[in-house]
Amino acid sequence: MATSNKPVRIAVDAMGGDNAPGAVVAGAVAAARMGGVQIMLVGDPAQVQAELARHDTEGLPIGAIPSEGIIIEGEAPALALRQKPRASILVATMLVKQGKADALVSMGSTGAAMASAAVVLGLSEGVDRPALGGPILGLAPHTFIIDLGTNVDCRPTQLLSFAVIGDVFARQFWGVEQPRVAMLSVGAEAGKGNRQVRETTELLLKSGLNFTGNVEGDDLVKGNAEVVVCDGYVGNIVMKLTEGLGLALSSHLRKTLSGKLSETDLDATAQDVHDLNNIVHTHGGGPIFGVNGISVVGHGAANARAVQRAIGTAKYSHDIDFIPKLNEEMAQVYARVQEESPSLQS
Repeated sequence: MATSNKPVRIAVDAMGGDNAPGAVVAGAVAAARMGGVQIMLVGDPAQVQAELARHDTEGLPIGAIPSEGIIIEGEAPALALRQKPRASILVATMLVKQGKADALVSMGSTGAAMASAAVVLGLSEGVDRPALGGPILGLAPHTFIIDLGTNVDCRPTQLLSFAVIGDVFARQFWGVEQPRVAMLSVGAEAGKGNRQVRETTELLLKSGLNFTGNVEGDDLVKGNAEVVVCDGYVGNIVMKLTEGLGLALSSHLRKTLSGKLSETDLDATAQDVHDLNNIVHTHGGGPIFGVNGISVVGHGAANARAVQRAIGTAKYSHDIDFIPKLNEEMAQVYARVQEESPSLQS
């Protein structure tokens, strides 16, 4: 674990997200006030300085790094990276690559952040594509689901790498010695699922991981596994459904309990239901897994509070030396997987 008393240097993509740069700058200022971080806001100088002027930043370790252009949702990431080499997300990622920042945070295009991290920071050993994952259900806070939307057509070997990532995450973040790894499928029985699920199951059975078989959708809230593997197509649907339920149930409670609870109790109850189903919003964002650096991405609609939390996540990931430990353990686990499953060498 990192022991230096130096502040963690965080490059923040000030132009990324629906509410940028206002909410991003506000969240970054709040994080700087909490201490322990040095913030570098990457973006259009005029816009960033205009937003900074709205806050009292005297004495705060926060400044601006100029960039040119923004990569927005819907743009082809690979093409956009070539056409906009000075875009905010690329400049922020390059600061990490050059050792001028310890981590980066972006609420902008997930695809651009993923592509930038993969190209600039490089991939971990055994990883074909980076991935997003994490706990998304408040009722099962120690269930890590991967992938959550970045890889929608996955080969079984890629799903295997996701299982390894989840296994290491549970060990490092939660201290679970033998995380239970499961496949999300349409039935808990062996052999249930499509070809992708069945072929991945065969690999997981040979992997040496603590693979416990299939779980169904209703198992996700029961905490029956620390790691649940699925492709991003399924994972993103699960995450968006969960978020939608949180918003809808929160609104429903406000209507049905209005006049029956005090406004204070009603607000607290509705907020609790919302937060239980919107863990990504609650934590602000999560790391991109499978790349050689800390790159935290959050929800495009993030407000200042979510940005502040995402910066906290980036700081924590740095403080526990998460990336070096992930890469070290991933290399060891994947070497064992390849040894026990020679076909993975191809």
